[in-house]
Amino acid sequence: MRHATLDSFLRDGAAALLKGPVALIFVEDDVEVATTLRHHLTCGFKALVVFMPQGFDLPDDLEQAIHRVPYDVPRAEVAFQAINRMIAAAPGIWLYYCYNAEYLFYPFGESRTVGEMLTFHAEERREAMLTYVVDLYAGDLRRFPNAVSLEHALMDKSGYYAQARKDEGGAVMERQLDFFGGLRWRFEEHIPPRSRKIDRIALFRAKPGLQIRPDHTFNMEEYNTYSCPWHHNLTATICSFRTAKALKRNPGSTFDIDTFRWLNSTPFEWHSRQLLDMGLMEPGQWF
Repeated sequence: MRHATLDSFLRDGAAALLKGPVALIFVEDDVEVATTLRHHLTCGFKALVVFMPQGFDLPDDLEQAIHRVPYDVPRAEVAFQAINRMIAAAPGIWLYYCYNAEYLFYPFGESRTVGEMLTFHAEERREAMLTYVVDLYAGDLRRFPNAVSLEHALMDKSGYYAQARKDEGGAVMERQLDFFGGLRWRFEEHIPPRSRKIDRIALFRAKPGLQIRPDHTFNMEEYNTYSCPWHHNLTATICSFRTAKALKRNPGSTFDIDTFRWLNSTPFEWHSRQLLDMGLMEPGQWF
């Protein structure tokens, strides 16, 4: 279903926000848009609100399955503005956000819906879930110059680490960490310092007063924690070609990178078990 503007969606499509979880997907270019939408429909989201340029085409079945809002995304701030408007419009509803060529994986996702997972997460008194953005990239950049290939996707099997997060006064923040790794770590000379982290609170329950900040954190600090004080909680992973695309699209980096492959590259299996075995997501108490 197409909507003329975000305002018209919030007026005429408000029924889509009555029951979650709802996925907000921001389309930055025309790479793997349909596969991104189909993947998240398969996850079991009750609605997909897709922010994308008007000139992009979609298969008819996807046009009927989503709420399409015309939206150009020239800067990250534009997406955050839209997310904050959706938060204000959907109190109590679980929301998720990502970009095209990004794919959500969560523990046991092949047999359970994202709604089932979030129901359990909420029963543990959690209102947000940490996700790690794990870079995917094509192994052969001559064959795939935009660094994207679903059939030949690679990922890093090591090189991930965390550091204590500190507040503006230098004090360590409780149950908050900054996570690094993947292409943003290996090619950090091409990545602005503010964009090097790979953690994102991509699943969260909207509430009055909640706002997302430009660094992918929220103004309510408990939302930014990786677990409750008592035990480990669920985490999820967003497997993403976004950084690889940007590094090959950017004139300042593309000619410096002949390949993303290194000794710790491994084929991505498109299955939650691989990510669990590698420690890139946490099942918590959910079995």
